[in-house]
Amino acid sequence: MRSRTLSHRGSTVAMAALAVALLPVTAAHAAPVTAPAPADTFGRVADAVLTERTAALLDNGKAARTPLKSTNGVKLSAARTRAEGTALTALRGTKSRLAALGEAYTAADTAVKVTGTKVKDKKATVQVTETTTLTYKKIRGDEPSTTGFTAHHELTFALKPNGAWQLTGLRATDEGATQVNTPVTTTAKPGVSPMAIISAPKAATTRPAPVAPKTLTGGAYDYKAMATYTEKYWKSYNPAYRKYNAAGGDCTNYLSQGLLAGGWKQISTVTPEEYDTWYYAANGTADAWIGVNEWSWFTQTAKRTTALANVYQMDVGDVLQVDFNNDGSKDHSMMTTYRSSSGVPYLTYHDADTYRRSMASIISSYPGAAYYAYRT
Repeated sequence: MRSRTLSHRGSTVAMAALAVALLPVTAAHAAPVTAPAPADTFGRVADAVLTERTAALLDNGKAARTPLKSTNGVKLSAARTRAEGTALTALRGTKSRLAALGEAYTAADTAVKVTGTKVKDKKATVQVTETTTLTYKKIRGDEPSTTGFTAHHELTFALKPNGAWQLTGLRATDEGATQVNTPVTTTAKPGVSPMAIISAPKAATTRPAPVAPKTLTGGAYDYKAMATYTEKYWKSYNPAYRKYNAAGGDCTNYLSQGLLAGGWKQISTVTPEEYDTWYYAANGTADAWIGVNEWSWFTQTAKRTTALANVYQMDVGDVLQVDFNNDGSKDHSMMTTYRSSSGVPYLTYHDADTYRRSMASIISSYPGAAYYAYRT
């Protein structure tokens, strides 16, 4: 799917895109109810909606946006229109929280690719991959140039009596952290939270943070090598490792790979201690290699990590874990791969695959989460 760029003048881009996204089929040329629309048609609609969401985050001085409703006779369903209105309102809240934390974006580029289409009777289910790059506004002057992510979505379309397809549903399908252009809803997970072997303390999210200097090279571990590996494979996975995206998430598997690249040693010998192994092998993988909570328990027990009091103390090679619902069970693991001179950590991770997302961006999306910061 052709990419679309948003900038200071980007307020009309998504509307123009949707104008050509779908053309109503006339009664004389109406398609049979089982006939699929072209994949490109579905992709253009997804592109327009996702681009509109990203536009709500940009520091472009425009007035408040309204959700896409109808262009050229093609409509989002009434429920979908309401949902997009709610989404844009939520994203404007994210933008305000970002601004309060000293961060903004000046431009964005979104590309959407259709990866699967299933049409049955009057319904189409469409899988798409979104690739978005956001340009950081130079507020402090030490921000990296961009942040980016690859996310996956499922859209549903209904075929109306006039032969036109109507968007009825849109949901993210990735595990892990919700991307910055997706409104966040969190609900407590069912069941009992796991009992920690050693419970890491929560980290504060306020600035300024106490100084916690770190030597990146020349010690037991090469933290620059950890970051280099992690940034190399954030989007193109290393084929030497299995993927766990469909088995609860790949974030900790990916984190472990980066730690190994920086000098962490594998442990495969079992002892009476629980969660005492950390290894990847052709015939098996330790729970602590792939599990969010298990990684924390292992690293605390084995003294591979020490807890940091504040997330803004993290430096390159340090780890952030998040309990999105604040229910006692950690949900997601990320590595710090860049730290600005003013002390902002930037995280890279899998699920959804993300490059250099700022600590401020994560906090703005999850203001009620519990955060755990580890010095590796």
